[in-house]
Amino acid sequence: MRASVARLMLAFVTASVPCLTLLAVATQAALGAYPDRPIRIIVPFAPGGGVDIMARLIGDFVSKDFGKPVIVENKPGAGTIVGTMAVASSAPDGYTLLLASTPMVINPSINTKLPYDTFKAFTPVALIARSFDIVVVNPKLPFMSIQDVIAYAKANPGKLNFGSPGIGSSPHLAGELFKSLAHVDITHVPYKGSAPALSDLLGGHIQMMFSTVPATAAYVRAGQLRALAVTSAQRSAAYPNLPTVIEAGMTDYVVEGWYGLSAPTGTAPDIVNLLNASVAKAIRTGTFKTIETNEGLIFAPGTPEDFGRYMREQAIRWQNVVKGAHIQAQ
Repeated sequence: MRASVARLMLAFVTASVPCLTLLAVATQAALGAYPDRPIRIIVPFAPGGGVDIMARLIGDFVSKDFGKPVIVENKPGAGTIVGTMAVASSAPDGYTLLLASTPMVINPSINTKLPYDTFKAFTPVALIARSFDIVVVNPKLPFMSIQDVIAYAKANPGKLNFGSPGIGSSPHLAGELFKSLAHVDITHVPYKGSAPALSDLLGGHIQMMFSTVPATAAYVRAGQLRALAVTSAQRSAAYPNLPTVIEAGMTDYVVEGWYGLSAPTGTAPDIVNLLNASVAKAIRTGTFKTIETNEGLIFAPGTPEDFGRYMREQAIRWQNVVKGAHIQAQ
């Protein structure tokens, strides 16, 4: 009886091997053809911002690496929801990708009616870079340090204002985290973008901002704004003389922005890994090293799984800030 069973199993395995071999060859052939047409990278912002610039830099390298066009398509609207939804509803074939950033993990906390589930609709591909904000004030004010700001705010509750590009934006949450950890009352003034907020800061209508480096670097260099600190865990090579907010005694204060590449859930792991490897090669090139030095970005090659864990950690962190500040979508 055992001998008969053994013969049957051997016959089954022998018969199955050609089928399995053909399946493996067919699968490899399909993946080997990727990409055989242009790839789209969707940017959920208008042209010209940091996310758009990063998408075009990455797209240019991937295009050269794969030998196929990479088209960057801007789909702004509804706090990045329009562009993000466009990718979530796309075929999971590796030809439509999302240049994701911090709002992707903030939106679930401030908007309970998102048309997609952030952590079910997307497959992480690669974390491209992390960034920090810079705390800036109008130079006509007497503040020379974060300690000065905290001391004034405690002595004058509600008299300081900070601006942001809008409710729920990363600079807004950076300010709310500052208020919470410093135990101060500072009024948030939302704007429809960074440009009008900066205009009012330069004009003295608001006193401070937690801004991205690219948005304020030129004004700091020209003396039109005074930089007090960076929001990263360690001092930046781009601003070695600027202390961190942590150095002012706020030991838990770290605010990072980030850029990453995501694909619709269901995208083949081999395609995800191929894209991940291309991004890793890109950020080691001279072009990206120059950006890292000049703008203080931290390029961080890692696995898709690393990126997924990082996004979940960031989502939890901002969820706590949103809840504590009672922030809701407008």
